[in-house]
Order: sequence, then C-alpha cells, then structure tokens
Amino acid sequence: MRNFCAFHAFLSILELRNHQEALRDADWIVSMQEELNEFERNKVWHLKPKPKGKKVIGLKCVFRNKLDEHGIIVRNKARLVVKGYNQQEGIDFAETFAPVFVEQPLGFENPKFPNHVFKLDKALYRLKQAPRAWYERLSKFLLKNDFKRGKVDKTLFLKSRGTDLLAVQIYVDDIIFGATNNSFAELMGGEFEMSMMGELNFFLGLQIKKTAEGIMIHQQKYVKELLKKYNMENAKTNHTPMGTTTRLNEDPQGTSVDQTIYRGMIGSLLYLTASRPNISFSVGLCDRFQSTPKESHLTAVKRILRYLKGTDDLCLFYPRSDDFMLRGFTDVDYAGDLVNRKSTSGMVQFLGSCLVSWGSKKQNTAALSTIEAEYVALAASCSQVLWIKQQLHDFDILTKPFNRERHEKMRMELGMIKLY
Repeated sequence: MRNFCAFHAFLSILELRNHQEALRDADWIVSMQEELNEFERNKVWHLKPKPKGKKVIGLKCVFRNKLDEHGIIVRNKARLVVKGYNQQEGIDFAETFAPVFVEQPLGFENPKFPNHVFKLDKALYRLKQAPRAWYERLSKFLLKNDFKRGKVDKTLFLKSRGTDLLAVQIYVDDIIFGATNNSFAELMGGEFEMSMMGELNFFLGLQIKKTAEGIMIHQQKYVKELLKKYNMENAKTNHTPMGTTTRLNEDPQGTSVDQTIYRGMIGSLLYLTASRPNISFSVGLCDRFQSTPKESHLTAVKRILRYLKGTDDLCLFYPRSDDFMLRGFTDVDYAGDLVNRKSTSGMVQFLGSCLVSWGSKKQNTAALSTIEAEYVALAASCSQVLWIKQQLHDFDILTKPFNRERHEKMRMELGMIKLY
C-alpha cells in the first residue's frame, strides 16, 4: 500500500480541459515536458524564424489520464496535437507531406527566440496527413523486414519463420502484436520509440481476459462509465433491450428532445456493439431518428441503457478449439421500417463455436417481395463470409469443409434466438 501511495503521489487525478489549468498543476507540467522531450529525441521539428507568407498552424494539448482495466490511473498523458481543422487540402497539405510550420507550445517558448516557429520534420497528431504518413513509414519498415501485408486488411502484417508467427495489427498510432518469441519487440524497439504495455488486457475500451479455457472480451468498464454519464446508474433494469412489439416511426406529433444528447447516446451505444451483438438491432433502429429525435425515441434508448445496467457482466467467450468450420446465419425483417418500408438484414458468422462477426442494417432499397429482401440479406452475409475466409488464409488457417450434421446442430442451438 505504501508503494501504491508513493507512486500515485506523482499522478494527477484531474483530467484537465485547457492549457491554462495544466500550467498550474505540477504533475501535468511534468507530463507536458516529457512530451516535448520525446519530440526532441525523435527529431520531430526544428526551430527557425517565422517565414514570410507561410501559414503557421496552432498547437494545443490534449490531457488524458491513462487507466488500467480496473479504472486505476497509471499515467498522466499530455499529447501535443496540431489544430488540423485549420488546414486546407492543396494549400497546407497534399497526401502525406507538406512543409508545415507550427507555433511554439504555450508556456514552453524558447526564451532566446520567443517569436520563432517550429518547422515539422515529421507528422504530428491531427495533421490531416499524419495517419497516412505514419502508416507509410511503419509499413515500409515491416515490409523491408519480410512481413507480408494482409490481402483484405491492409493494417495487418504477418511474418512466419518456421513454426513461429508474428502478427502485427495497426490502429492509428497503437499497435497490437502477437508473437511466439520476443524477437519482434527487439526489432521494433531498435527502430521506434515504443512503450511495451505487456500482455493485452485493455484496448480501445475493450477488456480482454485470458483463462485456461479461453478468452473473454467485454466492455463492463465502458458500460459503467456510459450509465454514469447519462445519469442512469440508479435506473431500474430491463430484461430485454427492446420490446418484441416495438415499432418506432418518425412520431411527428411527439415532443422533441435535445438533439446533441440523443446523438451522444447513440454514438456511445454504437461503439458498445463491438462486444454486444445483442443490442445491435435495437441501437440500429434508434439510430435512424438522430435528425429529429422525439421523446418516444429517447425512451427506447433509455430502455437499452437500463438493459445494459442489468447485464453489464455479459461477455463474448472464445474457448480454446481447433474447430475452424466457418458458418454464417442470416435473417431479414421484411418491410419492417415504418417510415419507408425498407427491410432490415441481420447476420452472424461463427468460426467453430466462436462468434466472430455480426451486424444489423437497414437495406438500401425497398424490396418488392420477401424473396428479394432475403436475397439481399444473403448476399451481404456471403460477402462477409468470403472476407473472413480471406482473413483466415492470411493467417494460413484453412476452413473446414461443410458438415451438414454439425450445421443442423448449430442451427437448432440458435433456434431460440431472433435474428433481425
């Protein structure tokens, strides 16, 4: 306990909103200085006189407390970013590179040259060309070191060496890698400034727990934060996210509600569908009324939140298995939309007994018959199955041939589930 308290004495529990507040907090000043020191080590920029006729883009700091899977603050992270919304394509940037000048960070100006500016030698966060520039640099390095790029997922890189496999998955500036030895960490550490976070247990709001039986993926922490954000912590729970007879329409005579709050709730719930397929249809239905939300739509959204309150401990479970039979199931709600009579497709894909993909989406056009609606849904499901199959080929995993007996058993197990 003494060591825990000593460590947290050097961390701020406040997540600040502006630069002025940070300059009054010693812990955040240290964090900002660490960010600038890292820029110097990586030679991100160099100081020079302000050029005439050149646009200088402003900087801002984004302050975030990095949490572990238990919600405990482990690091104060001050990230210096560019006000990229001031850039204009063709003037300030083109594709991956442009000579960009930025202001000196407020409170950290060079005392000898306070009116100088920084010329960027490498892309900074929120420059419009930054993601492409980072991807180009990293992909060139990996391909040079005998990695192969995924055929369908261009952010996936794989390398085989005998029985060893190295897999690299890129998401903006975060990297997930899986390896059967430590050579990858040594390879990357020699080229990039990296923070090795250890075994994956928390990523982009997803909580991952490994056991002897398999892997569990959930967003319990995110659900609790979501309920707290919208004052639903003490709300009564519901057993289902939506009633079986619920049919939402535009409700033109209904009472209007705050559009910003409604859109925020929908956006938060859409992110949650990454681990909760059981709310995909309900969230998708409420999503259709973001332009003019009414009280009836907000009531439906709150019911989803009350359902989540009572089921925040649900997770996706992926047991250890060597079953790689790929199965897809689909269904359609013919002309179920009360506004334009379009149908809603639903699909799930299993690899063995593991649910690996799912979706619920309103079809683009109104079907003239149930057969047409089902054909459109089936085509979308087949397209997803083919995409997954190609992903498996990238990993050198061959799917097993179709087995009707096992397929029928799987279908009967899903007989109690309504696929919209």
